[in-house]
Amino acid sequence: MTNKAYALYQKDFHSEMRTRYAVNSLAMFVIVAISVILFSVGNETITQSLTAGLFWVVIFFSAMSGLSRAFVSEEERGTTLALQLVAAPTTIFSGKLFFNIVLVFCMNIVITILYSALFDSFAIKNFGLFIVAFFFGCAGLAIASTIIAAIISKAGAKGTLYPVLSFPILLPLILTSVQLTLMAFDGSTFSDAKFELAIIICYDVIMLTASYLLFDFVWKD
Repeated sequence: MTNKAYALYQKDFHSEMRTRYAVNSLAMFVIVAISVILFSVGNETITQSLTAGLFWVVIFFSAMSGLSRAFVSEEERGTTLALQLVAAPTTIFSGKLFFNIVLVFCMNIVITILYSALFDSFAIKNFGLFIVAFFFGCAGLAIASTIIAAIISKAGAKGTLYPVLSFPILLPLILTSVQLTLMAFDGSTFSDAKFELAIIICYDVIMLTASYLLFDFVWKD
């Protein structure tokens, strides 16, 4: 990461610490979502497949509530032109992506800790497989969310477009992450999960490559 990209990350970080818009949105959604799930389940025992699905559903909708402002905030403050003048498009995308990656990983680590503490069915037998699935799932979520945020930043109905565009793009990632999480619950080996791992790794590589190729056109449009 270049110095300008890191400086952009620091700008977004300090701005978020002042406003706490994304942090508060993410925290409130996570608390409400997990509380609703707990009250709905009650004393019933839920299956591991349902637990894995609910885990990634909470992660997906938490990202929808907090990651959309990566570029929307620049449009609202009128700083888009200034960024276009001082930094190359790839530098801007790198800084925004790094901020979203940090935000996604911090958010999802908290969600994982809460799930492991509150749900007995969240029992991981192959911890290594879960870490790999968690890492590539979160990375893919951050990459896709960042480029989608750039695409919808100049649109009028930003709040509506973000989840509409995100769902079909992120669906393969979420489904594969759910399957890998369930395999980690069952104690499957890396050899058993090689097909799912290939899908999620290829997804991240393709999304990252496409994002850098397309961002120049999206940013200057």
